[in-house]
Amino acid sequence: MTFAGEIAWVTGASSGLGVAMAKELAKDGARLVLSGRNREALDAVAKDCGAEALVLPFEATDYAAAEAAAAQAWDWATARSGGIDLLINNAGISQRSVALETAFPVYERIIAVDLLAPIALTQAMLPKMAARGKGRLGFVSSIAGKVGSPMRTAYSAAKFGLIGYADALRVEVTGLGLSVHTICPGSVRTNVSRNALTADGSARGVSDRNIENGLEPDAIAREIIDAIAAGEREIIAAIGFEKEIGELRRTPEPLMDRMAQLFEAGYAAKMKEGA
Repeated sequence: MTFAGEIAWVTGASSGLGVAMAKELAKDGARLVLSGRNREALDAVAKDCGAEALVLPFEATDYAAAEAAAAQAWDWATARSGGIDLLINNAGISQRSVALETAFPVYERIIAVDLLAPIALTQAMLPKMAARGKGRLGFVSSIAGKVGSPMRTAYSAAKFGLIGYADALRVEVTGLGLSVHTICPGSVRTNVSRNALTADGSARGVSDRNIENGLEPDAIAREIIDAIAAGEREIIAAIGFEKEIGELRRTPEPLMDRMAQLFEAGYAAKMKEGA
């Protein structure tokens, strides 16, 4: 079991894909750190997983709380196995509204949750993982983070941005013992559509047909965990048309390799010198 004895931190772990990934990691023998807003729900997930777990609730957009959570999670993990081995930034919120009708605060909220929150948590964890020289960072984006999707302008903007951050970070941590994985699920049978924000910022309350007919979270979670274990840098977790469009926009492996080579050749030093 690839993750046996390791410690994995999953955000957005109180529902949907987050729950499924936590369960699959527990099956693989991992200890867990579980985060979200709802302690009661997180406690239930921890019990269902049957693994040793730290339940660490906090609001994703409370960036000071995220930094404090990172310190607490690291201390807990260090006492058991040396540190956090895998961080999966999964917490997020979607959108169902056309741009022409959408209030700007909706953009602020979605970008705060889906882009700035995972960046804040990663930035808090990064120095610790780099100093240890070991760790994997996963970022749950979306097929909508590869191809702009109507009624999701804020969501696509945030998820595109998350991939950009992760791709740049992957280059920068070359040689530090860290790996970075972008995860692009298609339609998964969760409450993502019900919880999506509408034009005025209220929750939509109903689901989409494609979500209701989407893939089971457990199957997608297993695919994602196996892909991370295999070292896949970009994980397109979808089927059918969504898989096709995701693959069309897949970042070529040689390009990722070339970017890493340029960085190793002293790109950062030259940029600092203004070369």
